[in-house]
Amino acid sequence: MQEPDRVDLNARTWRPALASGGVIPVPEKGQRYAAREHGMHALRHFYASVLLDAGENIKALSLYLGHSNPGFTLRVYTHLTPSSEARARKAISAMHRAAGHVHDTPRTTQVA
Repeated sequence: MQEPDRVDLNARTWRPALASGGVIPVPEKGQRYAAREHGMHALRHFYASVLLDAGENIKALSLYLGHSNPGFTLRVYTHLTPSSEARARKAISAMHRAAGHVHDTPRTTQVA
């Protein structure tokens, strides 16, 4: 038996499941299901956003998504990293705590 491709899976399984669960409307007879943002494309973006938020690097994510160029992945998914500034601050704070500079801040830390 031939494996169903992504388009077939999206049209015959994914979107009908979303409609059955009340996530998207059931289309009128002869009409298509809801827009692209409700298909497998949305699931890819969700997957990418979860991994990026968890700190996965672009090169690895590019491999997971099947992209041939990490630059493409970065251009497409960089908008999904809104918490990167918070992660950066947390990493620097952790480094300061580990070094024993608990009360130092970027304004008071002296370069050695």
